[in-house]
Amino acid sequence: MRTQQNGVVKPFDASRLEGEVRDAVQQSQPRVQALDFLPRTALAPRVPDYVSHRDDVTEIGKLSAEAIVKEYEETAKEIETMGDVVREMVQRTEQLTASASAMLADIKATAARYRKEGKRMFTEIESCSSATDEVRRLCESFRDKLAAREAEPPK
Repeated sequence: MRTQQNGVVKPFDASRLEGEVRDAVQQSQPRVQALDFLPRTALAPRVPDYVSHRDDVTEIGKLSAEAIVKEYEETAKEIETMGDVVREMVQRTEQLTASASAMLADIKATAARYRKEGKRMFTEIESCSSATDEVRRLCESFRDKLAAREAEPPK
C-alpha cells in the first residue's frame, strides 16, 4: 500500500503484501476435508442397460464412453417424447378424419335430399304444365264452340 509522508509517495512493496498473505494463510486451518473414497460407480449414475464396459478399457476411456452414451440416451428419450407428440397428433388427425367422414355423409344425404326435392319440383312443374295445357285446350275448345254457336243463324 502506498503511504504519503511529507508529500512523498512510497512505492508499492510487493514483498510486504506476500508476507501478509502468507501469515494469514498459516494462521487459519484448512477448511477442505477429504472425502472417504467411494467407488466411481457409486457416485456416477448408471449407464443404460444396453451397454456394458469391457475389461481392457482405461478409466478415461470408460468415462468418455459413459458420457457419450448418456448424451445419446438423453437424445433418444427426447426423440421418444417427440414420438408421443406425433402419436397425439395422429389421434387428433383420426378424430378429424372421423368428423370429416361424418360431415361427408351429411353432405351426401343433403345432396340426395336436394335431388329428391328437385325431382319433385320437376314432376310438379311438368304436371302443372300438363294441367295448364289441358285447361288451355279446354278453353280453346269451349271458345271455338261458343264462336261456332254465335256464327250459326238463330233458330
